[in-house]
Amino acid sequence: MLITFEGLDCSGKTTQAKLLVEHLEKIQKTDDNVASEHILPARRVVFLREPGGTDLSERIRTILLDTKHSSMSHITELFLFSAARAQLVGDVIKPALERGDVVVCDRFYDSTTAYQGWGRGIDHEGVKRLNSIATSGVTPDVTFYLDIDSREVERRKALAGLREDRMESSGNAFYDRVRDGYLEIARTETHRFVVLNGTERIDVLKEKIWAIVSQRLKLLKEKHGGGVQC
Repeated sequence: MLITFEGLDCSGKTTQAKLLVEHLEKIQKTDDNVASEHILPARRVVFLREPGGTDLSERIRTILLDTKHSSMSHITELFLFSAARAQLVGDVIKPALERGDVVVCDRFYDSTTAYQGWGRGIDHEGVKRLNSIATSGVTPDVTFYLDIDSREVERRKALAGLREDRMESSGNAFYDRVRDGYLEIARTETHRFVVLNGTERIDVLKEKIWAIVSQRLKLLKEKHGGGVQC
């Protein structure tokens, strides 16, 4: 099973992804039959981030986020993100899913659709085709999008005293377009895309996410008789 998290920078997606991984790992280790019935018998839980997750993908990440590369073209940016993803899918994600692992990924191809397609204004059909090639057709079973606007991004960065990387220095108008892209994905892919209010408390979001994940895991378990890979 592939679970992905999406959102603008500082939306809280990484925090929620880590909390979900911790909860899944805890349930896997428990002997409590009531708790263990919520999850399929996956071999392990794999937590990944994009871009990254392999040696090559992490090197590409460094290039993409380095402010020294401010002159990078939008097309170059698109291909670098896709190259990092292709390596991650081939080396880690597909093998993990084939083993029956639960994979939780902080960003996936929806980020490219929103950031490069909507944010940068690259042809949407071209982005869609490249996403399909880079992922070898792998699609998330469920995607959680934590929705905040560009003003909230700005406020959170200021409170945290964060230095902006190359992607984060694109400005509020860029973030507004990216958010529009995410909301359009949510409108067209309701079967997997779950929109959550990113301004809600961390514990509230954690419970909402777990309620959805546990239900989907139980449905898969019932569908396959509890003994098949997800």
